[in-house]
Amino acid sequence: MLTETILHSSPDSDYTSPAHFLTSPTTLDTAIDRARVQLLGLQNEEGYWVFELEADCTIPAEYILMMHYMDEINQALQAKIANFLRAQQSVDGSYPLFKGGPGDISCTVKAYYAMKLAGDSTDAAHMLKARAWILAQGGAAKANVLTRITLATFEQIPWRGVPFIPVEIMLLPKWFPFHLDKVSYWSRTVMVPMFILCTYKVKARNPQKMGIAELFVTPPDKEKNYFSHVKTPLGKAILVLDRLGRLMEPLIPGVVRRKATAKARDWFMARLNGYDGLGAIFTAMVNAYEAMDCLGIPADNEQRRIARESIDRLLVIKGDMAYCQPCVSPIWDTGLVALTLQETDRRQRDSHTRQALNSALNWLAAKQLKDEPGDWRNRRPNLPGGGWAFQFGNSYYPDVDDTAVVAYAMVQADEQQFAESIERAGVWIAGMQSSNGGYGAFDVDNTCHYLNHIPFSDHGALIDPPTADVSARCIMLLGKLVNRHPEYKAVIDNCINYLRNEQETDGCWFGRWGTNYIYGTWSVLTGFEAAGVPKHDPCIRKAVAWLKSKQRNDGGWGEDNDSYYDTRNRGEFHTGTSFHTALALLALLSAGEAGSPEVEAGVNYLLKNQQSDGFWSDESFNAPGFPKVFYLKYHGYDKFFPLWALGRYRNERLAECN
Repeated sequence: MLTETILHSSPDSDYTSPAHFLTSPTTLDTAIDRARVQLLGLQNEEGYWVFELEADCTIPAEYILMMHYMDEINQALQAKIANFLRAQQSVDGSYPLFKGGPGDISCTVKAYYAMKLAGDSTDAAHMLKARAWILAQGGAAKANVLTRITLATFEQIPWRGVPFIPVEIMLLPKWFPFHLDKVSYWSRTVMVPMFILCTYKVKARNPQKMGIAELFVTPPDKEKNYFSHVKTPLGKAILVLDRLGRLMEPLIPGVVRRKATAKARDWFMARLNGYDGLGAIFTAMVNAYEAMDCLGIPADNEQRRIARESIDRLLVIKGDMAYCQPCVSPIWDTGLVALTLQETDRRQRDSHTRQALNSALNWLAAKQLKDEPGDWRNRRPNLPGGGWAFQFGNSYYPDVDDTAVVAYAMVQADEQQFAESIERAGVWIAGMQSSNGGYGAFDVDNTCHYLNHIPFSDHGALIDPPTADVSARCIMLLGKLVNRHPEYKAVIDNCINYLRNEQETDGCWFGRWGTNYIYGTWSVLTGFEAAGVPKHDPCIRKAVAWLKSKQRNDGGWGEDNDSYYDTRNRGEFHTGTSFHTALALLALLSAGEAGSPEVEAGVNYLLKNQQSDGFWSDESFNAPGFPKVFYLKYHGYDKFFPLWALGRYRNERLAECN
């Protein structure tokens, strides 16, 4: 039975004094029921859950910049976004990529420009602080490539301050070192309309003719160090080719340019994706909208009108503040909530929960992508479709990670109505394995790492290579299907070998899509459990020891995005978070640690930190979009992951008692 536990540990295990924790069945049941009821109340009538997906201030700033680029300024909305931007500024005047993080020059430049466009005086205290910080970093010329492209369109820097990316790139053969098939889906969708904007050196309408000359240490026209960040031999060689390309550009025949432009136009127009937008991601959607304007597509054109509306659907407006999301996450959220509710309902059947799950899984089944065209088919032309996207709609880009989660929830539902969906998902997942045994998020063998060293890719996120977290969820699914599909065993074995090779020396795994090593370790341990890896396996025991070593004095776990910069900080934060505590608990429970004092302490951390509304609240950003470049806060993670952990814990302890 669940009883009061007294923990005595040495300082090495993070427990410095005896502590009393009360974990009674009644307390646990009450906490689970409160959170479950609240979570059920957030389900949309169509069956899905979707929570806010917040990024740094780059995205809302870019929304204001887009309005001024197009001269489509909504003053009331602009004022609300400006209010949001002011509220996010750090004490030193900068804007970070995640809450509590260091200032970022590109984000701060865009936020400053957006607030100035919104009417903020350059003499206002917050503007003075931002400007001083930017100048101390070397000025706006030090901003990243994407920011400099924006500044070039607003005529704030010369076009020589950005890489030469002519639209003729569209005509390069597949064997060429650079080709669209060699970069990630997010890079493709952002770049193709950008090729048009850069080739034709578009100019923002900028009706107020507002500039930011005050943010440059050296006048932009005289600046000679726009590419001082390029250090590698490959990067420097490409800069030489860049200069040659600019010199030779006038020699490009008009017929070739027109052909390339038409190919770029046809490529992104075919993928406009209706009200969900190109790639269903903000930056690609804005680039497509502006490229349509550049190409002379009239404002009353139906596709252009829908492209504009797709951007507005990303807005979150609350009172006198507003921000813009980078995308939305309904399928991911719904899949994870389904797994959470299945866990809470495993031993205590609740009719409302069962009804909600049935509605959610039926909604998900209708969203499965089967015979639709998709860029993933370039590598797997004969593989039948069967994946799910991340967003409401993104038919060209099903997500391997989402597919594994959704199909796993359907397997656990054990309903005949989902049999076909599960079968298709299993075949698709097995067929999307990369040659090293791992899985990328959207493509197979998207591993041309040299592309991350070209001048355009100063963010280092141009490709979509296999990662431990996605790979682990793939074997999580396939492990449940292998008894009926023995052909999956070789796929699983290859992936397990990949994951063994990816384990860090201290026992953890890197987290590509969630922060960070705690997320990665949770992913792999749950994958290993489903795939049948014995709990005494050395890899698992090493990971368990690492997790226990990172537990805090209060029983919780936490991790900061700083661990993407300094691996010495992995698995650590100045405070515990409900999200990371839940992940650590789920990982330990997957490893057979239900009766350990560390698990008991973690459970009590969640019980003590549950809010009156039944949920938990974490302030920190909890996932990277791209490590070191772009971070996210999934607003649902502190709502359902703790519930999932408590539900799993209850089920494990009840199983022990039976």
